[in-house]
Amino acid sequence: METKISTDQELIDCFIPMKENRGIKPEPIQVWVSDVHIGGREVIIIAGPCAVESMEQLVETAVSVKKSNAKILRGGAFKPRSSPYSFQGLGEEGLKMLHEVSIKTGLPVVTEVMDTRQIEIVCRYADMLQIGSRNMQNYPLLKEVGKTNKPVLLKRGMMATIEEFLMAAEYILSQGNKQVVLCERGIRTFETSTRNTLDLSAVPMLKRLSHLPVIVDPSHGTGLSWMVPSMAKAAVAAGADGLIMEVHYKPEEALCDGQQSLGLHEFTQLMKDLKRVAQAVGRDV
Repeated sequence: METKISTDQELIDCFIPMKENRGIKPEPIQVWVSDVHIGGREVIIIAGPCAVESMEQLVETAVSVKKSNAKILRGGAFKPRSSPYSFQGLGEEGLKMLHEVSIKTGLPVVTEVMDTRQIEIVCRYADMLQIGSRNMQNYPLLKEVGKTNKPVLLKRGMMATIEEFLMAAEYILSQGNKQVVLCERGIRTFETSTRNTLDLSAVPMLKRLSHLPVIVDPSHGTGLSWMVPSMAKAAVAAGADGLIMEVHYKPEEALCDGQQSLGLHEFTQLMKDLKRVAQAVGRDV
């Protein structure tokens, strides 16, 4: 029996039946977060603490990452944790801190929204909404953020296929919000030496199948701060449009994910290295 080799277009049409796929929108788009655009020549760096803990922590971290040329500040006000007894975030107080630091530094803010009831208040303070891995298939939440005018950072589910990931993005797009950025953040495999297995092959595949910008999270992707620089550089070489990394002014004292957070000096050095990698592949940082 003769084996039929599928063309790229047949792969797109059959594997990803998206209204927004490359079959209909062949040109990649840029997503604007305030005055920062993701998806152009520049690799956009998003950096900040996993969780907002205090004004001192947030200000010192934000000022440092901006000096190193990060363009967007990240920080969690609402934190989904595996244990109900772990630090859950500061809620609206944390959002107010993020907004205040954003005004002081000029950095737009991305923060996670976990529930449809939180959308209104998070939109009040944030420039970009993040949908975390655990909520990638929370379809009511995806539909509701799709009705907002805020750009959305959608993280891949920890056990999601590429098809499931893109279908989750379609839930947002189908509601009228076209400003979606895809984030590869590692998937769960049989390997236990790292927190997750960072699937960098997802970067070229997603960019092949979709018109949406693709960024990478090497912090959650490995769970080990010493691995973050290597994976960050590899992600840029693989074609990522940006990186989102956890940076803390005192990682050893962090209330959330300190083991995967870069210190301020480590982040500064990494940014210098990323600049050289980006230049080698025709990009800027």
